[in-house]
Amino acid sequence: MDSKLKGKVVAVAIVMVLLVVATVFGADYYKKQQSRTAREQAVAELTDSTNAGAADVAANGTATAETSAITAADNAAGGNDLYSRYKLDPTKDPYAYLKDDDFFDPVNEENDPATELTLLVSSVEKDLRVNVIDGLGRLVSGQDFSISVKDSNGRTHNYKDGDKDGSVYIAPVEPGDYQVSLKGADQYVLTDASDVAISVKEQLDYTVIDDISFMIKSESQVDASKEDTAINEAELDSDGTESNERLDDEDALFGIDVSKWNKEIDWEKVAASGVEFAVIRCGYRGASTGALVEDPYFKKNIEGAQAAGIKVGIYFFTQAVNPVEAVEEASMVLALSGEYKLALPIFIDTEGAGGNGRADGLDVETRTAVCEAFCRTIDNAGFNSGIYASKNWLEHNLSMSSLSDYTVWLAQYSKSATYKGDYALWQYTSAGTVDGIGTRVDLNMCYMDY
Repeated sequence: MDSKLKGKVVAVAIVMVLLVVATVFGADYYKKQQSRTAREQAVAELTDSTNAGAADVAANGTATAETSAITAADNAAGGNDLYSRYKLDPTKDPYAYLKDDDFFDPVNEENDPATELTLLVSSVEKDLRVNVIDGLGRLVSGQDFSISVKDSNGRTHNYKDGDKDGSVYIAPVEPGDYQVSLKGADQYVLTDASDVAISVKEQLDYTVIDDISFMIKSESQVDASKEDTAINEAELDSDGTESNERLDDEDALFGIDVSKWNKEIDWEKVAASGVEFAVIRCGYRGASTGALVEDPYFKKNIEGAQAAGIKVGIYFFTQAVNPVEAVEEASMVLALSGEYKLALPIFIDTEGAGGNGRADGLDVETRTAVCEAFCRTIDNAGFNSGIYASKNWLEHNLSMSSLSDYTVWLAQYSKSATYKGDYALWQYTSAGTVDGIGTRVDLNMCYMDY
């Protein structure tokens, strides 16, 4: 074969190969175009297929009109085994996402609640108390927050959370309307509640502080040896004639009062011994720092006493230095005791804290105002209130004529009570013994049928 003929043969062979390749690709392209056209036509017909779908469901009880239309598209495209091939539910539409306008939108990750901040702001009297709370309801401590306070005239003042405990107390504040906002929280997400409007009150209205729970501490958070330092004034005034046993008085109920100092108590044995009521310490204000501290045995004691069928009341050892702090103390008691049914009053325990307590030097007028503020707040919340104090304290440190509306719980350790004023309970010794309590315990008589 000469070279010219060989060249022609090669050229023809190349052309034939190219024709075959073009034919294969063309057929595949045509098939894909048919599939795409059929599918697009089926999807376009979905919006008009509701009535037909209802008839379809009535006929076969399964597939929807949309499923039928899409299946038709698959059949036209040669994909009639779509459901069996991928083990799909024939009653479901695998192309439903095509009708979801938001299907391909980016998903926003939810914020970590621990990084979401809100402000809880309250006012008792010419003051502002601001708590920075995260999305889990916890005070946010350890951060250098700043609180911005804008008055109705547009003037703004900033206050630092100096001790970084998540709380800022601002006083005095002129009565009026304010806008309180949070600053210095760049690494957090601020919610709408991080900018709060509030009115500062002109006068004390003796109502519960809603966010008081954020001020309550456990003993693990304070130095209890410096904070819990009450001195029993009645013991100092004791004449040594008191009885350490139950008094024989059929007209009175026999009871005790307890706190953490009495340690673990077997309340079933206490009830079996004849104890009819118990006044249980809820907590105290620290004599040094003024912290509000829950008695670590409060919950265990009140639940144990009630379970044993013993009537209960509550007392709180005060170190408030003004009526506003007394409202705080009453609010704390109500926050901790709200779930319990009380038979006896809630008492404010007013006595000394060793001479160095923050409230030891109060004058009669201020101490009386403190007791009244506590009792009025308790009464306004629907509970009965009262005042616990020694005979000497009642006679010299309080103006009892201003407190005549409240129940008096007298502490006088003697053979008989000699206090001339009215009283409903009498604590007559601190050296009693009761089965179920391993320590000395205060014994009381109650002359009212609570």
